Order: sequence, then structure tokens, then C-alpha cells
Amino acid sequence: MRLTTKGRYAVTAMLDLALHGGEGPVSLADISVRQEISLSYLEQLFSRLRRHQLVASVRGPGGGYRLSRSTDAIFISEVVDAVNESLDTTRCGNKGDCQKGEKCLTHHLWSDLSNQIHQFLSEISLADLMNKREIRDVAARQDRRQEAEESETINTERLSDRAPV
Repeated sequence: MRLTTKGRYAVTAMLDLALHGGEGPVSLADISVRQEISLSYLEQLFSRLRRHQLVASVRGPGGGYRLSRSTDAIFISEVVDAVNESLDTTRCGNKGDCQKGEKCLTHHLWSDLSNQIHQFLSEISLADLMNKREIRDVAARQDRRQEAEESETINTERLSDRAPV
């Protein structure tokens, strides 16, 4: 089983949105900076998340995205499913045609594992992750780094405004 970057990034972005959503709509640009995920990739993911009604967009100045439900009502499996990420551990895509058109000897084992993984992720909400101290510590570090980078950019812009032409 391999969870691709699509599923990982979607979960990461949703967790970032959950952590920062109390301050109002969150821009994809801010998520992009904090999580080091391409803005265009986030736009693709959020299009799917919006279609699955996990997020809502807010237009205008100060716009961005907000969660469409409370953090305790959004489960990781929903996020992964919304971006069409497969958690299938079978080689046949769970079609049962793994060995010359028929099920292989271990097909049911790998199919059951896929179901267990999905069930596991169905029991973890964004709120559960937000309550983990380790996650809050990482988010605080990312926020400090973003603030430092923004402050450095502002100072550089001020210096360039004063530079002789």
C-alpha cells in the first residue's frame, strides 16, 4: 500500500486549514508557504475537496477557504476519498483478477488490509489530529518561520524603496 502525495498533501492542507481557520478564511497561498506545497497543486486538490463539500470558498479581499463542517465531523478517510486516492493494497486494484484473471492466493489478505486501513482513517478526525501536542508544536514552528520570512520580505522591500536609481 502506498499513499501518494495527492492523499498526503490533501490531509496536510486540510489540517493546516483546520489549525488556522479560527482566524477566518485561509488562503491557499498561506497554506502553500507553510506546507511547501505548490499553489497550483493545492488549487487542484481544493477543487475536489470543495466538490465533496469538505471546504467552502470565500471570495473577495481576505477570502480563502474554510472548513464546511466542524473539525470533529471531518474524518481523514473522507479527505483521502475526496481526492480519489486509493488505499488499495492488492496488486489488482481489488478486481480479483490478480492471477491470470482470477484471485491470487493472498487476495483476501490484502483486501482485508485495505479495509482495515480505511477503517482506521475513518476513526480519526481533524480535531483528533489538532489535539496532538506534536502537531501543535510543528504548526507553531511553521507559523514562526512564515512570520520571519514575511518580515524579511517586508524589510527587503523597504530597503529597495530607498535604493538610489
